[in-house]
Amino acid sequence: MNIIFEAPLNQVSFGNVSYNILRELYRLNQRDPSFKVAYYPISNPDLGAFSGGDADFHKWIKSLIDNRYANLSKDAVTLKLWHINGAEKRISSKQVLFTFYELDEPTSVEKSLVGLQDATIFSSSYAATAFKTALPNINAFSAPLGFDEDFHQTNKKYLEGKIHFLLMGKFEKRKHTDKIIKLWAKKFGKDPRYQLSCSILNPFLEKDLMKKLLIGYKSLASNINILPFVSTNAEVNDVLNSADIDLSGLSGAEGWGLPAFNATCLGKWSIVLNASSHTDWANENNALLLNPSGKIEAYDGIFFKKGSDFNQGSIYDFNEEEAIYKMEVAIAMVEAGRKNEHGIELGKKFTYANTVSQIVPVLEKVAGGSL
Repeated sequence: MNIIFEAPLNQVSFGNVSYNILRELYRLNQRDPSFKVAYYPISNPDLGAFSGGDADFHKWIKSLIDNRYANLSKDAVTLKLWHINGAEKRISSKQVLFTFYELDEPTSVEKSLVGLQDATIFSSSYAATAFKTALPNINAFSAPLGFDEDFHQTNKKYLEGKIHFLLMGKFEKRKHTDKIIKLWAKKFGKDPRYQLSCSILNPFLEKDLMKKLLIGYKSLASNINILPFVSTNAEVNDVLNSADIDLSGLSGAEGWGLPAFNATCLGKWSIVLNASSHTDWANENNALLLNPSGKIEAYDGIFFKKGSDFNQGSIYDFNEEEAIYKMEVAIAMVEAGRKNEHGIELGKKFTYANTVSQIVPVLEKVAGGSL
């Protein structure tokens, strides 16, 4: 079988997912050379975030990049990891789109572009269901993401004598970044027993606005720490390990929710909104679930603009008092010395080998014309 993997390799979440899928494709190729892989990067590929990875794997990637044109085949099936916006472009005649969708009202343009694919694989069953409901005849599937095998427990001491909260993920209304920080500051701000670290820099937001927001959050309380941009997997792993309690799962809409998921797999206590893609991996055993209080419009005038051809609909909201209660429950867990053992087991169940094992059969069916 011949496939072309078209995807970005960079420091953001898309790049991380691409890297992990590419690693599993490499392993498939090593086991079975008849499974041929070409890689065509979207934008300039950057392996800098993944330093320390397997040398032979990196050599293979670089070879594929260097031979990106020579390896193309008109008979190959393309696996394109990208946004729905831009999915109309294809390298080969047959294409499977792997994409992330967070909202609940697919637009006519989004439905058209998804319908244009030979098949579309979403990162969550929530997204796949939204499109199947809106467009019953499309070939829509879902395949869960995995726990990055480069992440691991460091067993280091970080902020001794403090309970450390973490909010990770680029600043957006969709993620409730502003609401979470202000809520935490109101309850725990200036209390030296607690600290909140925020890794929320959004490289797609206007720099002066981002700077103004960060200064404002830092001024709320001396125990709010704004982290610099975290650019490598090793640094991300260190930040996740430093936390006791993760708040990233309070996001109102996710394609998967990697920061909360990864923190949970490392044995941290994550407070997770029981909605959107979170329901694919978070349950009452491995997370502190918070049921949503309802829905609000997603529009922020920046990334989600009302009336646009893309990203229309609502996100889930939460009750502030109930969120504080969950934080207090999490504090009690940490004070009792309890590690999230079910969370650690989650990371063993959700692997990228499992992800790719669900992607390949779709590629095979498209290649054989049986979808």
